[in-house]
Amino acid sequence: MSPLSPTPDVFVIGAGIMGAGIALVAAQAGCAVKLFDMREGAADEAHRKLGTSLKGLVAKGRMSEAQASAAMGRIEPVAHLGAAVGSGLVVEAIVENLQAKRTVFRELEGIVEPGCVLASNTSSISITALANGLQHPGRFVGMHFFNPVPLMKLVEVISGLQTDPAVAARLADLATAWGKVPVHARSTPGFIVNRIARPYYAETLALLHERAGEPALIDACLRGAGFRMGPCELMDLIGHDTNFAVTESVFSANFGDRRYAPSLVQRELVDGGLLGRKSGRGFFDYREPPAKPEAPAHQTTAPPNASRIVLRGEGMAIDRWSAVLKAAGVPFGTAPASAWIGVEADGAQLRLTDGRPAAQVALAEGIVDVALFDLPIAVGGGEPGTALAWSASRACCPAWQERATQWLASAGWAPQRLGDAAGLVVARTIAMLINEAADAVLQGVCTPDAADAAMKLGVNYPAGPFEWLARWDAAQVVRLLDHLDTHYRGERYRASPELRQRAWAIPAAPAMPGH
Repeated sequence: MSPLSPTPDVFVIGAGIMGAGIALVAAQAGCAVKLFDMREGAADEAHRKLGTSLKGLVAKGRMSEAQASAAMGRIEPVAHLGAAVGSGLVVEAIVENLQAKRTVFRELEGIVEPGCVLASNTSSISITALANGLQHPGRFVGMHFFNPVPLMKLVEVISGLQTDPAVAARLADLATAWGKVPVHARSTPGFIVNRIARPYYAETLALLHERAGEPALIDACLRGAGFRMGPCELMDLIGHDTNFAVTESVFSANFGDRRYAPSLVQRELVDGGLLGRKSGRGFFDYREPPAKPEAPAHQTTAPPNASRIVLRGEGMAIDRWSAVLKAAGVPFGTAPASAWIGVEADGAQLRLTDGRPAAQVALAEGIVDVALFDLPIAVGGGEPGTALAWSASRACCPAWQERATQWLASAGWAPQRLGDAAGLVVARTIAMLINEAADAVLQGVCTPDAADAAMKLGVNYPAGPFEWLARWDAAQVVRLLDHLDTHYRGERYRASPELRQRAWAIPAAPAMPGH
């Protein structure tokens, strides 16, 4: 097929928020756009709203009046599907219903030319299934934009089993010409973003189900890892009905794979009509103007006194404690080859979590006073006052629990007490995000680079899953997942074969001289 022009005539079906946004982006890129909706008057209404929005941008100095006028002039509301004749690209953005979308595309095939590319903005429906029954399935492709379309850079270009690779490549080039960042994906449940993102919600819901911590505490810890919003406030914003429906869809599409199982905690919220911001209550109460989340209380303290201190293992936490102890003139030993990372003080231990609860570690090591701290994955461990979860075994004495918080505070963190949950908050969440991305790569859904770009641009993650993996260690991630798998005794935490291969990898030997 010939290359798709950077400014093809575009026909957008669906004049809702997504369709109108797609129409605007195409028009701003210089395309002549026809906007259609099956509901009478909807396209005209959307056109008027776009005009109002552009006037607002002009008033704020974000675009010139001439640019706004030109963009509006390229968008034409139309009342009939037959107006798609002559279009080079059709983008459908109607209700997420397989049969409704199929009906539209089958009708379109009798209207548009054979060279016209047909694209669906679906966020969850199989591209292979949508193409089934079309006369020319090779030209059918997914073009998944993210809301709000004018602001979000990511576009998932999704290929079904019969999609012509040249068509997907042409559409990716077009997305680039429109100022977007395309990532290629194979049509599987959730594509890239909605699939890889599931653990961000699921791990928090699992912790809430165990009553390991309150929503505000869990959110604070994940914001401390660099996320803009904690999972509880994010689910409240999305709407629990929407988030739960997506989870059910992915779970069903994967034939009941427990990795994607919905949560009883969220179902109860949905059943009770506590849907989040739109209903006034979810995890948090929005009936009054919501207060801005406050940073956890933090006060830097000196390291607690001990007659014998050993810093075990290597990494950013050890570097912080080393600097603090040196500055205070406190003598300490080091054991960089230790099997665990953390502080040992007079026989008591503060360890980086490896996926086991503190009680299990205490029993295995024969040491009563054991506390665990969460993975400080933010760059540099985060700014001073960054929230960091910790836990202790039930048998741990109160004195060591107090000293454990002092050790964490001395390194600049704001310690947040969590129940003795396996993997704490950040470690298990990041490990599962990495694991899901590794499986997506193994199954040919996307490349590592596409996974990283998709999660950063599609849902504003502070890093991509493979970028996190580079900061961590594949063997440590697999060990943590294996411990979680043993603890919960289910398939949810099974480590991806791709991740195991990375953990088993032996560094290449240096080349022999002369080779």
